[in-house]
Amino acid sequence: MTPYRLYLFDLDGTLFRGDEVLPHAVEVVAELRRRGAGIRYVTNNSSQTRQHFVAKLSKMGFEVSPAEVVSSATGTASYCRTAGVRSAYVVGEPGLVQTLREAGVSVLNALENGLTVPQKAVMGVDAVVAGICRHFDYALMNGAMQQIRGGARYIATNPDTTYPMEGGQLIPGAGSIVAAITACGGQEPFVVGKPNPFLAEEILKETGIPAAETLVVGDRDDTDLECGRRAGCPTYLVLTGVATELPQGQPGGEDLRGLLD
Repeated sequence: MTPYRLYLFDLDGTLFRGDEVLPHAVEVVAELRRRGAGIRYVTNNSSQTRQHFVAKLSKMGFEVSPAEVVSSATGTASYCRTAGVRSAYVVGEPGLVQTLREAGVSVLNALENGLTVPQKAVMGVDAVVAGICRHFDYALMNGAMQQIRGGARYIATNPDTTYPMEGGQLIPGAGSIVAAITACGGQEPFVVGKPNPFLAEEILKETGIPAAETLVVGDRDDTDLECGRRAGCPTYLVLTGVATELPQGQPGGEDLRGLLD
């Protein structure tokens, strides 16, 4: 048995970096399963579909089912359903567009292939949804600004300003784009992803497992662990991603093997 019934694992910087699986990650997750714990893979990455993450994790050697993957894209789709958002102007990747479409949200500025473009935008959408967007430009930002200033609700997938890649490299994350739109739109967004506890709270409701019996594991104190704290969960910081040292009193380790102690 493990001291926790459920483990919420961050992905980038915790289980892998880019396409490189991190040392001991596969073995630790498998052993926690063997001991009877539930596993959820929780990522702020909004660029891909749930199916993409299932395929990537499976290829790396992790046992995973679609229901175990929770992303800021799936969380945004869930939030849109409960908030009555039926149409959106999206600044994001095709994976986010597909996830929203599957939830019944019409993305009015996206082509059939999911690419978001400013030219197809029409005024009067229910919400602007902003996430990581590698083709972000002035025109897309202007379109989002006009929608927000015209009365649209403003939703951000996550606030991560950087994104960890192979070899210790960092690249700009969704938070950088969200900050630009916030500056010109004149409105703060509702943030779905970590550190907002929304994703963790959705998982706790779905599983029925109390927060005190759920461990949140991640590589960022300001997002992954803060999400856990706000949801009332204990936390574990791993030093394989963004964080390079443990804050005083914070449980954690150089890699995930400490979870088996």
